[in-house]
Amino acid sequence: MYNLLKAFLFLFDPETVHRLTILFLKFIPINKTSIPPELNIKIFGLDFLSPIGLAAGFDKDAEVYDKMLQLGFGFVEVGTVTPKPQRGNPKPRIHRIKKEKAIINSLGFNSIGFENVKENLQNKKIEGIVGINIGANKDSKNFIDDYLSGIEFFSNYISYITINISSPNTPGLRDLHLANNLKNLLKNIENLRKKNKIRTVPIFVKISPDLNDDELGVMCGIFLEFNVDGIIISNTTLERPFKGFGINLKGGLSGRLLYETSTDQLRKVYEKTQGKIPLIGVGGISSAKDAYNKIRNGASLVQLYTGLVYQGPGLIKKINQEISVLLKNDGFDNIKDAVGIDTEIVNDN
Repeated sequence: MYNLLKAFLFLFDPETVHRLTILFLKFIPINKTSIPPELNIKIFGLDFLSPIGLAAGFDKDAEVYDKMLQLGFGFVEVGTVTPKPQRGNPKPRIHRIKKEKAIINSLGFNSIGFENVKENLQNKKIEGIVGINIGANKDSKNFIDDYLSGIEFFSNYISYITINISSPNTPGLRDLHLANNLKNLLKNIENLRKKNKIRTVPIFVKISPDLNDDELGVMCGIFLEFNVDGIIISNTTLERPFKGFGINLKGGLSGRLLYETSTDQLRKVYEKTQGKIPLIGVGGISSAKDAYNKIRNGASLVQLYTGLVYQGPGLIKKINQEISVLLKNDGFDNIKDAVGIDTEIVNDN
């Protein structure tokens, strides 16, 4: 059924289709999808019904997070949201690479801003785990100040906060991966928390897949030093591991082509941090096997988005059901038992 609908939708501009999808979801009822109990996992003090989450980018303005939870996601990450509203980069800025089941986007943090997103969050009772992905305004004089303001602004309305330092579409943002800049960011977050003026919520850092082993090692050492709550691995890539249409397009690549790179990086981070920091694996998930493999390589949770574009909303229920089977086949009682099992770190769960 979805393949027929997809053939029609793919005749139109991706961003237009996305906006129509959001509007459609806002006004249709969705029955709650059941989730196998062995997928329930408690982490960060939160009870996730499933380790499968919706990555940031789909529900940028917090309009349909409730509907996505109904579809079977264990959690939804809204955003990316910037302090002030901004238009983002010029259109067209989303391109389907159909042959590779991939997408290249150069959105540039288009956002309705903190105030408007907060209003959307307050308009509905949140029944489930909803996080928010914070970005910096393109014209910001201090990216770190933007992140700190986001933590203060949303801590009372959200389950967790993601600090997005890895979008390739905001000039200078990835400089926050550099050791001194990253330490400065984390130190400021640490100081903000010590003020005790805000509710303590888990804070994750989302990193780039375009890091070499040395850079990754330095970052992991810093993450351990500051005892970060969690790391999201990874954002989109600037690499173009394909030929043909799209190779010269600007922006970050997501989808199947990102899977191996992001999963390899996930395993390395899990091993470099000795499994001491919970990880969220993102990049190229389009099946239960993909999601399960990321979990076995160190992810406590995973997220997807591009897979929905190519396979439709039924993918979530399918992944939940099939991971349950994979767990049982491997003799595990709960999803937490599989975390990191394929790495060189001994799993004590």
